[in-house]
Order: sequence, then C-alpha cells, then structure tokens
Amino acid sequence: MATTSEDPVESVKKEPGSCQYDKQTLVAVLQFLRKHNLKGTESLLKEEAKVSEDDLKTEEDKKTEVSQALAAVYKSDDDPSLFEDLYQDLKTFIDSCLDVHKVELSTILYPVFVHMYLELVYNGHQWNASQFYSRFWQDQDEHRHEDLARLTSVRQKEHMVGSDNQLLESFKTSKFILRMSRDSYTHLKRHLQEKRLSSLLTIVQDHLFIDVFDGVPRTQQQIQASGGGLTGEVDRDANKAKVLYGLLREPDVQIALDDDEEGGDGDEKPKKKKSKKDPLLMKKSKNDPNAPAPTRIPLPELKDQDHRDRALGFREAKKRVKLDHNHLPSICFYTFVNSFHGVTCVDVSDDSSLMAAGFSDGNLRVWSLTPQKLRSMKGVDDLDIIDKEADDVMERIFDDRTATDFKSLSGHKGAVYSASISPDRAYLLSASEDGTVRLWSLQIWSNLVCYKGHNFPVWDVRFSPHGYYFASASHDRTARVWATDHHQPVRIFAGHLSDVDCCRFHPNSNYVATGSSDNSVRLWDMLNGSCVRVMTGHKSAVHCLEFSPDGKFLASGGADSQVLIWDLATGTMVAQLLAHTSTVYDLCFSREGTMLASGGLDDSIRVWDMQKIMAEQDTEADPSIPSNITINDSASLLLGSYFTKNTTVLGLHFTRRNLLLACGPFVAPS
Repeated sequence: MATTSEDPVESVKKEPGSCQYDKQTLVAVLQFLRKHNLKGTESLLKEEAKVSEDDLKTEEDKKTEVSQALAAVYKSDDDPSLFEDLYQDLKTFIDSCLDVHKVELSTILYPVFVHMYLELVYNGHQWNASQFYSRFWQDQDEHRHEDLARLTSVRQKEHMVGSDNQLLESFKTSKFILRMSRDSYTHLKRHLQEKRLSSLLTIVQDHLFIDVFDGVPRTQQQIQASGGGLTGEVDRDANKAKVLYGLLREPDVQIALDDDEEGGDGDEKPKKKKSKKDPLLMKKSKNDPNAPAPTRIPLPELKDQDHRDRALGFREAKKRVKLDHNHLPSICFYTFVNSFHGVTCVDVSDDSSLMAAGFSDGNLRVWSLTPQKLRSMKGVDDLDIIDKEADDVMERIFDDRTATDFKSLSGHKGAVYSASISPDRAYLLSASEDGTVRLWSLQIWSNLVCYKGHNFPVWDVRFSPHGYYFASASHDRTARVWATDHHQPVRIFAGHLSDVDCCRFHPNSNYVATGSSDNSVRLWDMLNGSCVRVMTGHKSAVHCLEFSPDGKFLASGGADSQVLIWDLATGTMVAQLLAHTSTVYDLCFSREGTMLASGGLDDSIRVWDMQKIMAEQDTEADPSIPSNITINDSASLLLGSYFTKNTTVLGLHFTRRNLLLACGPFVAPS
C-alpha cells in the first residue's frame, strides 16, 4: 500500500484529549450535567473535550430555533386572497415589458411562487395555498415540475419544521440567486415601488439575492444555460478563486525502443526513427505555469513498478491513433448477458487489462481483458522459499494453479453502486448501499479495509490518478477524501444541498469535482477543503463527471440528458451538447482530449468534437459580464451516434491507443 514520508492532508486537527471520546456519548453526558445544573463539571468537560454549544442542542431546541426563524420570515397579516392577484399582477407586468427585459424578469416568477405558497401554508391558509398552487404551478419551467411536486407535501405549518424535503430546506436556509442586468432590475424595482406592492417587495428583499451586472440583458439561451440549480444561479464571488488546473511534471522515464524501431540489417548501424511528439506528453514534461507546486499535496513516491508502467504507457502512446472529425474511434462493446442480480457499475483499469463490475446483490467480479489469466498469490510457506533477489520475483509469487478468467469478491451487505481500480492495478475500491467503502487486494483477492464514515448509501468512489487518495460521494450530501492507510477521511466536502451522486479527481490530484442532485457541479481544493467553483446549468441530477486530459475542462452529464463542458479557469459553460434522449451515465475523453464520448440509458454512445469546442471558444470575453458569455450548442459538434439493441451504457474507456471500450448490461425487451 502506498505511503508517504509526510502526513496526508488533514481534515480534522486532533486536539489533545478530544479524539479519545465518542462524540455522541459526550453530548449525552453533557446534556445530563446541564439538566441537573452541574455547571462546573459541565464546563470542565466541555473545555477538555472541545465540544461546542451547538453540539449540546437537542432536537427540540433545534426545532424551536427553526420555528422562531420561520416566524420571523413568514409571519404575515396580509389578506390570503390577495396573493393570487399579486402574483398575476407580477406576471402581467413582465408580459408587458420589452422582449429584451421579459426573458430576464421572468426568472423571478419561480422563487416568488414558492415563497408565496410557503407563506400561505405557514399562516394556516391551506385552502388559499392549494388554490394558488393549482392556478400557477403549470406556468413554471418544465424542469421545475418535479421539485414542485415535492412541495405539495408541505400543507401545514408543522410540515415546515424538521422536514426532510430538500427543496423546502434549501428555500428556508438560502436566498434564491438571480442574475439580472441593471436595466431589467430598474424596471422591476420601479414597478414594485410605484404600485406599492409591499408584500412582493418584502419577498424580493428577504428571500432573493439579485446579482445586478452592467451590460446588455442576457438572451434566453444564456439564461437557460446557467439556471436550474436548486437555489438558482451562482453568486459572482463563488468562482473568483484561482484554480491551478495545470498538470504536474511527469518524472523522467527511460523508454526502450520497440523491436520495429531498432531496424537495420548486416553491419550497418541501425537508424533510430524520430518519434512523433505527442502534444499531451510534451505538455506534461514541461513546467506548466498553471500547475500547482509538486509538494502542494503530498503524493506517494513512485515505486519501480510505477516507473515500468509509465515507460510502457509512453511506448503505447507512441502508437496511438490520432482522432479527429475525419478519423473516428473504433468501439469495442462488452455486453453483460444473463446478469440475474443486475449490473450496477463498471470500471476498466487505466492500462485496459482489467474490468470490474458491481452487482445489486452486493458482489463484485473482476475480469481479465487480456489473454493473461487472473492468479492468486502463493501460500506463506511457498513464498518463504522464493528467491527475493530474482529478476522475476513478481512472477514467481503467483500460483498458476489458481488462474481463472474472473474472480469474485463478496462482503457488502447492499448493492454495489461504484467500483474503481487503482492506477497500479493492485487494489479495487467499491461503494455500497450499506454505507461503506471497501478496499480489496487484487493479489490475494480479499477485503483489506472497510471504511465507515458515511451514514447513508455511498453512490460513487474514485481513486486519485496518483493512487493513495480516493474520494467518495454519498446520500448524506457530502463527499469525502480518504487515504488508503487511514480509516478516517482526511477531507470532508460539505456544501451541496442534496445527494452527492458522483466525484472525480483532477488529473493533478489537487482538486476533486462533485456532481449532485441539487443540479450543480462543484470543484473542491484538496489543500484546504474549500469550494473554489460552483457551476449551475443542469436541470436535473448530475450523474457523471470527467476532466479533460490537459486539466482545463470538466464535462458533466446527468438525468436531464445534457452533456455540459465547463472551463475551470473561469467556471463558465463553454458548450452544451444535446443529443441524448435519456440519462447520461458515463463520459470519457480520448487520450489526447480531441474527442469526448458519452453513453447512457438511451442505449447509445455519442462522440463529440472537443477540438472544435476549444477552437471556437471565446477566450477574450469577460466572464464577469454574463451577457458576454457564448455557449456553443451547435449540432455539428456531434461526430457520431452508435446504438445498441437493448444495452444501457454504464462504462466508457479509451485505451492508450485510443480504442473506445464500452460496457453495459443487456436488458431483454419486455
């Protein structure tokens, strides 16, 4: 297992005496002391255990606080019958505006509708709330209908306290963010003040954050592209931090010549063919001004096997097929048939030699994709007599009698939702419905560690490109970063308003991207755990993420059938890829980054022209002015569509020579 000479990134500083106790037990003891007025003992224990005042609050205390906060926000003496008239008046005003302002002003209708409904419910006007909802809910954007359906479960004041409704929680705790040009905002403000619509003005001031910018109003496409988040758009200050998206410099690797490159007969000295320079490899070998310092995040030292793997990888890269719009990739599809317990996830190793799949019964299977079969290590007695100095010691430690085409791994108590093979192919990670992440050895084919930190199902797990670290995403609304030799997470990323459905490491291992059911994508800094990018544009849950090989772009796909491309330098969307008809489950860039492949529930693989996206990107536009941003949604970006009969595409992988591998389970038509 990889180790470093220095400690990994720390998530929680362990104070003297604080890590010895179970927090829940401490809180229970402190609450008992407070109840019996033992203040001296309570204060001493609080100081020693480093427990905050918030930790001591009971559920009843928290509910009382929420109730008081709601009363301050929603307590109103307004006539409930006026709410429909007020909302209709706002709609009429927006419809009467010039088209250039109408598009921007209409974004205010959805949050005003929700807060009016909640205010009616809180003040006990159930009938008026029901009438208000029935009259106006269909006027909202179609992608909001699913969230609004959840809102109908809130029908009484009691439902607003201690509710698990994510939409309600986000509206109670966060202001809805809108971006609007100064001219449009002036029109709205003048209307509210001249008409003396105090109730509407109060809602706008108390519940909305309108980020006003100088410039022309945005178009319908620009507004649609940036909207969709559970709490609206992104605050302009959210993406101001600098992101070091450059790649780390690759270590010098001695690459032996291939047999066909040595050439020459007789006494003549063989001539070395001049290899073509791969632009991606050349970038890695130079110092990138946008790259983080090599020591910014402690990474594992390279072992001899790692050097050999890198040398082999470079040799393979020299034989890589160059892909462009005239040369599309060949695709090899692995179909799982007769999978009784259902395939839930697939992963292929970086060198394309292994494939791992998780199943709904809690089991995993690993297959060899090469003629070499999978073997187990020899027993302890046999390993003792092996010559450890032999050149082929790594070959001698395996028992040929155990060779099979696949190996099975059992241990999870719920469906396996994600699997990830380590870069050195020595380990396998799996995430499960049972709330755990397990680390498996692919040499002794058994479970090494069971990581318990998430309180709910874990949807995704992914190794760092450099190994050692891995990230997990869960139903508990957090993503966590772990080190393979630590049983506790070294980073906890909290900020999403709903399930974190997917996570990916940046190629330089300094950042982690997460996608969520709150329809947003976030980028987190490994160094300090801060969120450095928030990207909204998806209209439903984000299920897959992928970084471009050069680290400059991030692709995301989800339940809204869209694939979006983001520029990490600014956090802005540069392309909107529209062709899928159902959920997108996986994304993969070609090795040099000129193409992007996507696949999903519509039983298709789509190939997109990243080269054209990068060539047509407007790098001169000022991202601080939303109306300046151009989004490429041209149909010509789609290079090819490849359909299966009835096989969902769960996994995509480009080999080092740019052969596209795809995987998925066959579902017999009903």
